[in-house]
Amino acid sequence: MRLSTTDVYAFQSLGYLGAQFHGEVQGLSEPERWISSDEISEHTHIARPYLVRILAALTAKGVIKSKKGIGGGYALARKPRLISLCEVVRAVDGPVAPLSCISLNWGEHCVEEERCHARNTVYKRMRDAMLSVLQEFSVEDLVIDARQGVSYGNCLEHLLRPNV
Repeated sequence: MRLSTTDVYAFQSLGYLGAQFHGEVQGLSEPERWISSDEISEHTHIARPYLVRILAALTAKGVIKSKKGIGGGYALARKPRLISLCEVVRAVDGPVAPLSCISLNWGEHCVEEERCHARNTVYKRMRDAMLSVLQEFSVEDLVIDARQGVSYGNCLEHLLRPNV
């Protein structure tokens, strides 16, 4: 698994949204404050057109919620500690598994799956390790960096490219 630019930007924007999370107003399902895409873009340095696409994907998968119109914006759908990084990666990139023949949610049958030793050992262990790490951490972990002013923009310079 490689992190993508979209993953890094999703993490950065969710860290910012999580840092603004103060729970929901007593008894209401509305957040205390809706945060505009302009504000998120300004604080995360993510180009707004790209950010809006990421926010739409996160909204579609229920990671965040949105409200249109004046006073609208975005907010976490749940407390930061309840949103796993696995959920985030799946929302913006799809399957976490390195191959479709071992994907838990988007699996595809392979004619060799019963006798393929690599599939049944190496590839499944790779998938399980990635899922385990991504499930272990949450948006709450990203909030720590957001509150310290850490920018994931520097991570973009270190993304591994195919054939590097």
